[in-house]
Amino acid sequence: MSVTANIPLPYNPAILRWARERLGITRSDAAKKANVTEAKVGEWESVDGSKPTVRQGRILADFYDRHYLEFFSKSIPLVPDVKLVPDFRSYSGRGNTDQETRLLKAVQEWAESLRENALALIDEIGERPPVLSTNLRFSVADDVDVAASVIREAMDFPIGSQMGLKTSEKHSLPNTIRGKIERMGVLVLKKSGITKLNTRGMCLFAEPLPVIVYGNEAASAQAFTLMHEFGHVLLGESGISGFPRFGRGPVKGKNAVEDWCNRFAASFLVPAGELAKVIDAPTSPMATFDPVALSNLATLFSISRHAMLIRLVNLRYVQPGFYWRTMRPVFLREEAEHQSFGRSRYYGKRYVNSRGDFYTGLVVEAWGSGKISAHNAAEYMGIKNLEHLKDIREDLRA
Repeated sequence: MSVTANIPLPYNPAILRWARERLGITRSDAAKKANVTEAKVGEWESVDGSKPTVRQGRILADFYDRHYLEFFSKSIPLVPDVKLVPDFRSYSGRGNTDQETRLLKAVQEWAESLRENALALIDEIGERPPVLSTNLRFSVADDVDVAASVIREAMDFPIGSQMGLKTSEKHSLPNTIRGKIERMGVLVLKKSGITKLNTRGMCLFAEPLPVIVYGNEAASAQAFTLMHEFGHVLLGESGISGFPRFGRGPVKGKNAVEDWCNRFAASFLVPAGELAKVIDAPTSPMATFDPVALSNLATLFSISRHAMLIRLVNLRYVQPGFYWRTMRPVFLREEAEHQSFGRSRYYGKRYVNSRGDFYTGLVVEAWGSGKISAHNAAEYMGIKNLEHLKDIREDLRA
């Protein structure tokens, strides 16, 4: 047995407490995460108390969204308090909590730090950051159908490619859209935890390299969220988005941004002309819509039933009341209960899924060209084991 095996690690209890309280996490929640008692967490945060093991410390670091080595610093890190981007969620100001706000700020900080990393890597490689064409800028006064058509052409993604996906390929639509958006000069990140914050997406508009963050919804819902957030980019408007909705009448103020982005996303995924080819437009909006027919249409366009019904209401196929009173509560319940059971092909893939091919490609290119070390590359990816970094490089090469 090693002589040093029982020597406690020099964690700074003040930082352990600061990291927890900063996100509004209770000792009870931290205890459950680390599989210890609440009293034990209290001991860890006390000057004369016991210390976490390496494994427990790393669990807390992940849970608190901090770097593990930060727990050993002499003083509490100076982390500037970010100003949260505009919150467009429908219940904002009534249902959200202080903890929710703190957690969303942490997501924003994470996204902003990755953007800064990406710009630094681009500079290291000796390239210029990608810039979204000025011809692809719109305002809420612009027609969403025209905007969607322009973006389809700019992406080189005809609707036939979307509708032609085989059943086994339909889950890949969000990844395809993500890649198309990244190639237009946008950093697209994935943060599964945001769905628990009544949030489906976030847009941090900046030039160059605006950022989109989306969550781990069902694949059919992710496509809508990605295009909705891209709508924010096209408008040059940062924001946090909740569940998709549409206005009951003229929409003004900040809600006009969400309304435009929802209609843009729906128009992009379900062009009116293509819908007219598969279902005849009624002489007046229908009071109800057959659930089986709704599912079939959603499957045909590889989107969720929720997004499909929004499009049908927008195009006056269906009365808004059917959505609001009958189907919206069903959709929200189903989406809240959704759980993803997908497994990555290899461990390192989870980091690629989170950071995206664009960001990962920058890290691997800078590493491969000798601009940064393997250790630096691992830090950029948030990876502890260099073997996982090698797996990522081999997968990109393949």
